[in-house]
Amino acid sequence: MKAQIIDGKSVAAQIREEVRNDVAALAGNGKPGLAVILVGNDPASEVYVRNKGRACEKAGIHSVTRKLPETTSEAELLAEIDALNNDNNFHGILVQLPLPPHIDAQKVIEAVSPEKDVDCFHPFNVGKLVIGMPLFAPCTPAGIVELLARYNIDPSGKHVVVLGRSNIVGKPMANLLVQKAKGANAIVTVAHSAAQDLKALTLQADILVAAIGRPEFVTADMVKEDAVIIDVGINRVDDPSRERGYRLTGDVDFESIAEKASYITPVPGGVGPMTIAMLLKNTLTAYQNLNR
Repeated sequence: MKAQIIDGKSVAAQIREEVRNDVAALAGNGKPGLAVILVGNDPASEVYVRNKGRACEKAGIHSVTRKLPETTSEAELLAEIDALNNDNNFHGILVQLPLPPHIDAQKVIEAVSPEKDVDCFHPFNVGKLVIGMPLFAPCTPAGIVELLARYNIDPSGKHVVVLGRSNIVGKPMANLLVQKAKGANAIVTVAHSAAQDLKALTLQADILVAAIGRPEFVTADMVKEDAVIIDVGINRVDDPSRERGYRLTGDVDFESIAEKASYITPVPGGVGPMTIAMLLKNTLTAYQNLNR
């Protein structure tokens, strides 16, 4: 294997330690607070929320999880968000998605105060991001920018191809990297399933960000020599040889592409750990913004 592994676990640990030190330096001036709302009993969401709580505790951030039953009405959830918007103990509010089908997720996203929207999903924050003046950056795309910076991979003038156009990764990733700013200034193409020749686009990528949600979709013949590969995907693939009956894999064929790329993120242990690390960073930023 020739590609250098981009170790997201290690970088995330550095960021968590930096946040912990910054929180400790606040001393008697209070501490950042994060409120997480979990509606229903989705197992993956429960694990993710539990991990967020533990990460906050280790960083010295006050964290509370409000677990609401699946039957919670939209009005009840909106009332809970309104109460947290007006609670000075919490500087960040995160509503764990997905929500039950009877609740309008967009209405919920727009109910969170933009100043406390540490996921950066509110249209106000999305607009600020697009014009290059963000209060926060969405956690996963921001984590990718941080990984590139800490591995001295400068996107400036490079062609970045983003595979995927979700509101959580694809679109904000493109908006972050296209800005005329340090750690950005890239030429960005957003590619998706409607492309007539996807391979022709991915072969142009100096940096390829794969966030398409299909296991091992990107193969070695789709990437050029010495490309930087950022794999955002995390997919469960049946594997009877494993004790748990499955394995986790990304959106790229890691083994073959690692022979060709200059840098590559593994799955797990690449982009994944960065999401919670950047959530902690955003919560600290929200505290600082609200206490100016």
